[in-house]
Amino acid sequence: LILLFQTITLMESINFYTEGDAKLPMAEHEDAYRQWLYKVIQKEHKTAEQLQYIFCDDEYLLDINKRYLDHDYYTDIITFPYREGSVLEGDMYISLDRVLENAVEFGDTFENELRRVMVHGLLHLMGYSDKTPEEEMTMRAKEDSCLELFDGGQ
Repeated sequence: LILLFQTITLMESINFYTEGDAKLPMAEHEDAYRQWLYKVIQKEHKTAEQLQYIFCDDEYLLDINKRYLDHDYYTDIITFPYREGSVLEGDMYISLDRVLENAVEFGDTFENELRRVMVHGLLHLMGYSDKTPEEEMTMRAKEDSCLELFDGGQ
């Protein structure tokens, strides 16, 4: 009973939103995505206080990139951590335009690329970086391992 309560509470702390004209890309499968993200969080021995995934378009994310990070380029995700350590709290803005373009460029499905970007942001919240070639290799290996945990919804 306690584990069930913890699972329900954690799943309630993972939320999906949209900005602008963006449509929720996994609207029919939100619970499958929450369960997957919960598995990732458990695997890394973390807990989630409040995680928001905000799906938007290129222009919306470009504005955030310029305004808050002083970067003038398109990106697929921007992560704003609000807490450090074992308890995760933060916002992750994802450009669905970038996800689609990356999927085409890398020869993958939109759904697989979406999950990769979602877990990439989550790994950043957990303290993983990808600034150096070594960190990038670690990040890609972590992403691959996390993607294997997804087992439903598509």
